[in-house]
Amino acid sequence: MRYMMRQKWLTLGDDFFIQDENGNDVFFVDGKAFCLGAQLSFQDLQGNELAFIKQRLLSWGPNYEIYRGGQLQAVVTKELFSFFNCRFAVDMPGPDDLEAGGDFMDREYVLKRAQRPVASVSKQWFSLTDTYGVELVEGEDDILILAATVVIDMACHGDNR
Repeated sequence: MRYMMRQKWLTLGDDFFIQDENGNDVFFVDGKAFCLGAQLSFQDLQGNELAFIKQRLLSWGPNYEIYRGGQLQAVVTKELFSFFNCRFAVDMPGPDDLEAGGDFMDREYVLKRAQRPVASVSKQWFSLTDTYGVELVEGEDDILILAATVVIDMACHGDNR
Protein backbone atom coordinates (compact mmCIF):
# COMPACT_ATOMS: atom_id res chain seq x y z
CA MET A 1 0.00 0.00 0.00
CA ARG A 2 1.21 3.50 -0.76
CA TYR A 3 0.45 6.66 1.18
CA MET A 4 1.21 10.35 0.80
CA MET A 5 1.73 12.15 4.10
CA ARG A 6 1.62 15.95 3.92
CA GLN A 7 2.06 18.40 6.76
CA LYS A 8 -0.50 21.19 6.99
CA TRP A 9 0.89 24.63 6.39
CA LEU A 10 0.62 27.46 8.95
CA THR A 11 -0.60 25.48 11.96
CA LEU A 12 0.42 25.75 15.60
CA GLY A 13 0.97 22.00 16.05
CA ASP A 14 2.38 19.31 13.76
CA ASP A 15 -0.71 18.44 11.70
CA PHE A 16 -0.60 15.96 8.80
CA PHE A 17 -3.09 14.73 6.23
CA ILE A 18 -2.47 11.20 4.96
CA GLN A 19 -3.84 10.11 1.59
CA ASP A 20 -4.01 6.66 0.01
CA GLU A 21 -2.49 5.85 -3.37
CA ASN A 22 -5.66 7.11 -5.10
CA GLY A 23 -5.37 10.57 -3.51
CA ASN A 24 -8.20 10.04 -1.00
CA ASP A 25 -7.75 11.44 2.52
CA VAL A 26 -7.71 8.47 4.93
CA PHE A 27 -6.06 9.72 8.15
CA PHE A 28 -5.38 12.96 9.99
CA VAL A 29 -2.65 13.57 12.55
CA ASP A 30 -3.54 16.36 14.96
CA GLY A 31 -0.54 17.89 16.71
CA LYS A 32 -1.49 19.34 20.07
CA ALA A 33 -0.29 22.92 20.47
CA PHE A 34 0.82 24.36 23.82
CA CYS A 35 1.79 21.01 25.38
CA LEU A 36 4.92 20.17 27.28
CA GLY A 37 6.63 17.89 24.75
CA ALA A 38 5.12 16.82 21.46
CA GLN A 39 1.70 15.15 21.58
CA LEU A 40 -0.20 14.04 18.50
CA SER A 41 -3.49 12.27 17.91
CA PHE A 42 -3.57 9.91 14.89
CA GLN A 43 -7.21 9.84 13.72
CA ASP A 44 -9.50 8.49 11.04
CA LEU A 45 -11.57 11.02 9.10
CA GLN A 46 -14.45 10.75 11.58
CA GLY A 47 -12.16 11.98 14.37
CA ASN A 48 -11.76 8.59 16.09
CA GLU A 49 -8.33 8.30 17.68
CA LEU A 50 -6.44 5.32 16.28
CA ALA A 51 -3.10 6.06 17.97
CA PHE A 52 -1.59 8.66 20.28
CA ILE A 53 2.02 9.85 20.05
CA LYS A 54 3.74 11.36 23.08
CA GLN A 55 7.30 12.61 23.47
CA ARG A 56 9.25 11.32 26.46
CA LEU A 57 10.67 14.40 28.13
CA LEU A 58 13.27 12.90 30.45
CA SER A 59 15.40 10.94 28.01
CA TRP A 60 18.66 11.31 26.12
CA GLY A 61 17.82 12.40 22.60
CA PRO A 62 14.53 12.16 20.74
CA ASN A 63 12.30 9.49 22.26
CA TYR A 64 8.58 9.00 21.53
CA GLU A 65 5.86 6.59 22.66
CA ILE A 66 3.04 5.36 20.42
CA TYR A 67 -0.15 4.25 22.20
CA ARG A 68 -3.18 2.41 20.78
CA GLY A 69 -6.28 1.91 22.87
CA GLY A 70 -4.44 3.29 25.89
CA GLN A 71 -1.77 0.57 25.63
CA LEU A 72 1.87 1.27 24.79
CA GLN A 73 2.40 -0.06 21.26
CA ALA A 74 5.94 1.11 20.51
CA VAL A 75 8.79 3.34 21.65
CA VAL A 76 10.66 5.14 18.87
CA THR A 77 14.20 6.22 19.75
CA LYS A 78 16.71 8.07 17.61
CA GLU A 79 20.21 6.63 17.81
CA LEU A 80 22.38 9.42 19.17
CA PHE A 81 25.76 8.53 17.69
CA SER A 82 25.20 7.55 14.08
CA PHE A 83 27.45 9.17 11.50
CA PHE A 84 26.50 9.84 7.86
CA ASN A 85 23.01 8.44 8.32
CA CYS A 86 20.08 8.62 10.68
CA ARG A 87 18.91 5.52 12.57
CA PHE A 88 15.91 4.80 14.76
CA ALA A 89 14.77 1.84 16.83
CA VAL A 90 11.03 1.07 17.01
CA ASP A 91 10.82 -1.09 20.13
CA MET A 92 7.59 -3.06 20.34
CA PRO A 93 6.44 -5.65 22.88
CA GLY A 94 7.61 -9.06 21.74
CA PRO A 95 10.07 -9.97 19.01
CA ASP A 96 8.68 -7.73 16.23
CA ASP A 97 10.92 -4.67 16.70
CA LEU A 98 11.62 -2.44 13.73
CA GLU A 99 14.66 -0.41 12.84
CA ALA A 100 14.72 2.55 10.50
CA GLY A 101 17.78 3.79 8.66
CA GLY A 102 18.03 6.91 6.56
CA ASP A 103 20.45 8.74 4.37
CA PHE A 104 22.74 11.61 5.30
CA MET A 105 20.12 14.26 4.36
CA ASP A 106 17.32 12.53 6.34
CA ARG A 107 15.16 12.20 3.24
CA GLU A 108 15.08 8.47 2.54
CA TYR A 109 14.30 5.73 5.07
CA VAL A 110 13.78 2.01 5.08
CA LEU A 111 12.02 0.35 7.99
CA LYS A 112 13.11 -3.24 8.55
CA ARG A 113 12.10 -6.13 10.76
CA ALA A 114 14.83 -8.75 11.19
CA GLN A 115 16.74 -7.23 8.24
CA ARG A 116 13.63 -7.59 6.00
CA PRO A 117 12.28 -4.32 4.54
CA VAL A 118 8.68 -3.63 5.57
CA ALA A 119 8.35 0.00 4.39
CA SER A 120 10.21 2.69 2.51
CA VAL A 121 9.79 6.41 3.13
CA SER A 122 10.84 9.23 0.83
CA LYS A 123 10.64 12.96 1.55
CA GLN A 124 9.96 15.37 -1.32
CA TRP A 125 12.73 17.85 -2.01
CA PHE A 126 10.79 20.88 -3.23
CA SER A 127 7.68 21.40 -1.14
CA LEU A 128 6.45 24.18 1.15
CA THR A 129 5.65 21.65 3.86
CA ASP A 130 7.10 18.28 4.82
CA THR A 131 5.67 15.75 2.37
CA TYR A 132 6.44 12.04 2.37
CA GLY A 133 5.68 9.05 0.20
CA VAL A 134 5.35 5.88 2.27
CA GLU A 135 5.23 2.44 0.67
CA LEU A 136 4.35 -0.51 2.91
CA VAL A 137 4.71 -4.24 2.37
CA GLU A 138 1.33 -6.01 2.29
CA GLY A 139 0.19 -7.22 5.73
CA GLU A 140 2.10 -4.65 7.80
CA ASP A 141 0.50 -2.40 10.42
CA ASP A 142 -0.17 0.76 8.39
CA ILE A 143 -1.06 2.94 11.39
CA LEU A 144 2.05 1.98 13.39
CA ILE A 145 4.40 2.58 10.45
CA LEU A 146 2.74 5.89 9.52
CA ALA A 147 2.91 7.00 13.18
CA ALA A 148 6.62 6.06 13.25
CA THR A 149 7.10 8.13 10.08
CA VAL A 150 5.55 11.15 11.83
CA VAL A 151 7.92 10.59 14.77
CA ILE A 152 10.96 10.42 12.47
CA ASP A 153 9.89 13.68 10.86
CA MET A 154 9.55 15.38 14.25
CA ALA A 155 12.90 14.03 15.46
CA CYS A 156 14.83 15.00 12.32
CA HIS A 157 13.02 18.11 11.12
CA GLY A 158 11.10 19.42 14.14
CA ASP A 159 13.45 22.34 14.73
CA ASN A 160 13.00 23.56 11.14
CA ARG A 161 9.50 24.89 11.86
